[in-house]
Amino acid sequence: MVEKQDPRYILRRLFYAALLAADPYKATAGYLPKPPTGRTLVVGAGKAAALMAKAVEDKWPGFVDGLVIVPYGHGPQEANDLEHIDVIEASHPVPDETGEMAAREILQRARALREGDLMISLISGGGSSLMVLPVFGIQLEGKKWINRKLLTSGATISEMNTVRRHLSAIKGGRLAAAAYPARTETIIISDVPGDEPATVASGPTMADPTTGADAIFILKKYEIDVPQEVFAVLEGPSGETHKPGDPLLLKSTARVTLRTRDALNAAKREAKILGIKPFVLGDSLEGEARILGQEHGKLAHALSDEGLPCVILSGGETTVTKRGEGIGGRNGEYLLAMALELEGNRRVFALAADTDGIDGGGANAGAVIDPSTLRRAAQLDMSAWRMLEDNDSFTFFDNLGDLVSTGPTRTNVNDFRAILIV
Repeated sequence: MVEKQDPRYILRRLFYAALLAADPYKATAGYLPKPPTGRTLVVGAGKAAALMAKAVEDKWPGFVDGLVIVPYGHGPQEANDLEHIDVIEASHPVPDETGEMAAREILQRARALREGDLMISLISGGGSSLMVLPVFGIQLEGKKWINRKLLTSGATISEMNTVRRHLSAIKGGRLAAAAYPARTETIIISDVPGDEPATVASGPTMADPTTGADAIFILKKYEIDVPQEVFAVLEGPSGETHKPGDPLLLKSTARVTLRTRDALNAAKREAKILGIKPFVLGDSLEGEARILGQEHGKLAHALSDEGLPCVILSGGETTVTKRGEGIGGRNGEYLLAMALELEGNRRVFALAADTDGIDGGGANAGAVIDPSTLRRAAQLDMSAWRMLEDNDSFTFFDNLGDLVSTGPTRTNVNDFRAILIV
């Protein structure tokens, strides 16, 4: 049955099945907390925050107001989508002054809450750079510089967010502490391997088990030479976050309502409908994108030799260590490395894309490869190996016409990868 269908169509159908399953509106509307005796404030940040806020406004039994922060282009699709919850667009992945202003406003609104009130915190991927408010002693420009260095260092998302938490005046439980004695209920859409609530958006309402010393270790591990004042903050009390058992967090609870495995399970079901045997490698794969691409290329080679049609699914968040001057993201880099490993294997096709619709520096979600990828590149005088070394996967796949473009999806459950063996 597989060989009678267009492999590219199959891959895109699996991807869109995953996207449909990653619906922030449904993942919020079905998990709203019990209304308080007092007022309800809605706050949040992330790529899914607008749709999450829309769900609260539509389904809440009483009056709500509030403020959420989303990346530029991820706001409400219609001007009147939200009436009472403000949506501010700010910069991602490197923060800007708009995000700082919005984060400061959120913190002020939280501090105005009283006993009997409720703060609903809507958290999704991207919130770390959007809800930016440097701790005293750190300027925004310094935070932006550190963020850029982390993004190109090869650090995992957990490591990056450990540093971000300890340099923030709102993350690492500080937002929930500001709202106390009001109750805080956090709804989380996870984009991080392992789905640890404290890692998503650096945990503004979550207790943080890490320390300033952990943040210093990470900066030194990736040879990020920060100014001495940064070390002074991380070594002092202002750089510490709220820890498990902190009395100010006793009224703060959280629930992860949507995660990578939900998207992968939807793709798995779709594969079965298409008559394709699915294998799920996992929903929390990490590591260098090019290395994982090579490893998955070897796996696809082995399975293709066995002659069994199937699709290999996986999720998680890889990293890219910036070496060149090209444009691209982790999914493009993963696929380019895989294409080189496959060397035109006639039975293997693959798609890798970010469920938020943005893969690194390009205006695309990801890309696809097929048995003709390297041959077509050579015909255009493109060296796949050189472009991989230059971190230029976007240009490579753009020239081939093999980009996958969705525009902002207003959700984010991490990367989606599918390797189809026909």
